[in-house]
Amino acid sequence: MKKKYVIVSGGAGYIGSHACKSLSQSGYVPVTVDNLITGWQDSVKFGPFEKIDLLDKNQIDNIFKKYSPIAVMHFAALSQVGESIQKPGLYWKNNVLGSLNLIQSSVDNGCKNFVFSSTCATYGNQDNVILDENSEQYPINPYGASKRAVENILADFELTYDLKYVIFRYFNVAGADPESEVGEFHQPETHLIPLILDAVNKKDSLTIYGTDYDTPDGTCIRDYVHVCDLIDAHVLGLEWLQNKKESSIYNLGSGKGFSVFEVIKNVELVTNKKVIIKEGKRRPGDCAKLVSGSLKAINELGWKPKRSNLRSMIADAWNWHLKGFYNE
Repeated sequence: MKKKYVIVSGGAGYIGSHACKSLSQSGYVPVTVDNLITGWQDSVKFGPFEKIDLLDKNQIDNIFKKYSPIAVMHFAALSQVGESIQKPGLYWKNNVLGSLNLIQSSVDNGCKNFVFSSTCATYGNQDNVILDENSEQYPINPYGASKRAVENILADFELTYDLKYVIFRYFNVAGADPESEVGEFHQPETHLIPLILDAVNKKDSLTIYGTDYDTPDGTCIRDYVHVCDLIDAHVLGLEWLQNKKESSIYNLGSGKGFSVFEVIKNVELVTNKKVIIKEGKRRPGDCAKLVSGSLKAINELGWKPKRSNLRSMIADAWNWHLKGFYNE
């Protein structure tokens, strides 16, 4: 039986490594393509690894010729909002030019199915709006703008080359593989749940930036999705394209979100440890509530999020935190 190779750019990263595990369990062979600037080779466990830079199109073309993939799943990107404001050129070059090379190589080599991991940062700061796929996009930083640009490239390539794509937009990804084969290991870490777990483990304090927002408990509310549920959607998106369906865009989220204090309370319940809190001032640009609400992925793809509740996301992240890490 012919192997069904899928190129997974950024497959050595947090989300990409979970995608590789899920793809391997679903009958595909994930080919991790990563430059290891933020990824970890130790996380590549479920298929071949090719260390290349997406800024080098010749290297990408060689990968397509070597594996003849049936599809691309594109996660590779720089993703720190603050850094993108300080170094906009780096983000436009890496995220947009790298993506353009990958998309161009796809069509040049006859691979017409493309799954793109985008972001709800393309919507900008639309405070207290329940975002869906038709919400206006007003990115307020180079990271969000670079992701929106890639969405535009995909639309143009569909018109000219009949490239079919599925785009996923989401906010905060949390949790880890319940079997702890792969997990979240950013250096430095910026995501709330692992930051809280790290503070709890080291008995350090956690700074909360603003407790006077117009929310029930005064802290910011954000939408979270479990990384395994997120990847389930990506695999369903791949199957959607395999079944010759039309290009489509999906928001992935809970539709309600959780406050910082809610997250802290649940960390304390899961870990049976107290979180030491320091109250800080609001950070510029932080919205009171950012939530992505849409049933489109559920209705069209048959997506069924199973672990996107706080208790499961924190428990899986805590299990990984206690025993999971990468050396290289």
